[in-house]
Amino acid sequence: MSQFLNDDFLLHTPTAKKLYFEHAADLPIIDYHCHVSPREIWEDKRFSNITEVWLAGDHYKWRLMRSNGVEERYITGDAPAYEKFLKFAQMLPRAIGNPMYHWCHLELKKYFGYEGVLNGDTARAVWELSEKKLREENRTVRGIIRQSNVAFIGTTDDPIDSLEYHKLLANDASFSTVVAPSFRPDKALNIDKAGWREYIATLSAVSGIEICDLASLKRALGVRIEYFAAHGCRASDHGLDFMVYAEADEAAINAVIARGLAGETVSCADAEALKTALLVFCAGEYAKRGWVMQLHYNCIRNPNSQAFERLGPDTGFDCIGPNNGSRKLASLLDRLNREGALPRTVLYSLDAADNAFLGSLIGSFQGPETAGKLQHGSAWWFNDHKAGMRDQLISLANLGLLGNFIGMLTDSRSFLSYTRHEYFRRILCGLIGEWVEGGEYPNDPDALADIVRGICYENAKRYFQLN
Repeated sequence: MSQFLNDDFLLHTPTAKKLYFEHAADLPIIDYHCHVSPREIWEDKRFSNITEVWLAGDHYKWRLMRSNGVEERYITGDAPAYEKFLKFAQMLPRAIGNPMYHWCHLELKKYFGYEGVLNGDTARAVWELSEKKLREENRTVRGIIRQSNVAFIGTTDDPIDSLEYHKLLANDASFSTVVAPSFRPDKALNIDKAGWREYIATLSAVSGIEICDLASLKRALGVRIEYFAAHGCRASDHGLDFMVYAEADEAAINAVIARGLAGETVSCADAEALKTALLVFCAGEYAKRGWVMQLHYNCIRNPNSQAFERLGPDTGFDCIGPNNGSRKLASLLDRLNREGALPRTVLYSLDAADNAFLGSLIGSFQGPETAGKLQHGSAWWFNDHKAGMRDQLISLANLGLLGNFIGMLTDSRSFLSYTRHEYFRRILCGLIGEWVEGGEYPNDPDALADIVRGICYENAKRYFQLN
């Protein structure tokens, strides 16, 4: 029986161990998509306790606590910090098979030096140890980033953002990690969601463009795209809920915008026409600047309406949304390709049943511009567990070139989540080790090193054009 979380965790063959320790473990991290705060990086925030750094904003943990019957005051409410942590610790032993169990113990080991297991009985000892560690000089946000060997962080930023903290970080010679904004224009596209008219008014003020129709809305977004480009942006991100593609002429779309600006209800079909037009426009702008476009889709947002009304969005109540958006995505990529406006693109579906579709679709649009121009994005959100990562890797290997894959991201709001890259690297090396020792790939040290180093670091460095 193997010891829990030993040095060879998830590495079950000699080849896997060799690949991980010699080629993967010490590589820098390129975290090209996440939701951490650039302000907290600039201010070098120091967390007062483990609840603040671990439970605040982490809807993964909140969902598990709710599943254990924990009252909301201990999750997002006003309960004392230690009581929140205790409730989480009491729940954690029940999370057998959930990636959270592995992630938590990897984080406790790496950042706090804790070698045991967390439960209700050990909660007080872990709390006191973490308090002591968080007071150490290198346990600020920047210290955690340095300890994690993070070379690049791609944050997620609204077009109206001033990028104030990105500018400050770019001019700070004392901090070597590159922190770049990513352009996330969802609020400008979501004419069918509450708050669109008010958002457009703000976008109009920030861009200096009076928005009254499609042409002016494009100009306003173009102004902000140029602003982001001037401040180091090299990627965009779109959270679409469901894939869209519906063509309409400009007059029809202008009529939709007029209804939205008047505060009238806009149908899903009309909203889809506007979203398509803006997606096509934005993609063309990204392509001109050499940006990467990321498309996330197939998520049902806030199915629990009572929870949404009480707590708001992004509080742990979303779910996987199977949706037949395959033809729409294919049509969007085809149009962009025909118009010479298809940027390097990463595709993520929250529905793992789409793995084979995405693996086959990207092969239809690859070309000589760059190796792996289109990417099947890493297992995302509800899929970034051991089985989900292996399934995505195997599917991509079956249908494309796994050796060109750009690897893992955290997609997290927590600065302790960088151990997810370690988790991914161990799973990757474990899988490749199985193939080699099963006689499915030759034991070629140079080729294997190139593949592992590429997937864990070099491919993303090239793809996002990092120096």
